[in-house]
Amino acid sequence: MAAAQGRLSEDADGMDGREGNAADDAVPLPFRTAVDALRAARLRPEIEIDPAPAPKRLAPHAYALEAAVVEDDQDLADGRLVLLHDPAGHDAWQGTFRLVTLVRAELEPEMAADPLLPEVCWSWLTGALQGRGLSYGEPSGTVTRASSHYFGGLGTRQPNSQIEIRASWTPREGLGGVPDSAAHLAAWCDLLCQVAGLPPTGTADASVVSLPQRRGPQTH
Repeated sequence: MAAAQGRLSEDADGMDGREGNAADDAVPLPFRTAVDALRAARLRPEIEIDPAPAPKRLAPHAYALEAAVVEDDQDLADGRLVLLHDPAGHDAWQGTFRLVTLVRAELEPEMAADPLLPEVCWSWLTGALQGRGLSYGEPSGTVTRASSHYFGGLGTRQPNSQIEIRASWTPREGLGGVPDSAAHLAAWCDLLCQVAGLPPTGTADASVVSLPQRRGPQTH
């Protein structure tokens, strides 16, 4: 496995996603500590991860990552994870930190037609967090299925289906008011790999079902 730090781009913006703020003393220590943990996290080798521009209006401080599950030069799934921090706290979060995510993957048509798919995908998120022994609160989100059918000049293309998970949750804070951001990142990567159809690491659980792998038309 490679550390996330070693796979982050060298030209990333400041620690809170705003240029020039990486060494700003105004950035709270708990947020800086949480971001450092994200950058040092060790992830599965199939995960390729890079920093991304962070939203500037959701919280006083934010840090974003984009990741893809890549195997044989094919992107099997991709996603975005944003760490938000408001030192004053947020009533809706019930805490000072919040994690927000988007995960996407293509589906086989028969999988997209499964009426239980949204519930199963949501259980993958909560199961990934619980599987890492993480404490969290106020989870919310949506699971969306989308299908595209092509006509006219595009009629030779095969129909395309995609699953999209949008979610957010509050990581419980530990010593110094800092959540275990590295463990939450690892759990998020577990979800990303499961959506991509990769088997779980370690001892396999027969109750865990992953999406069948689908090789997309785009190479990494």
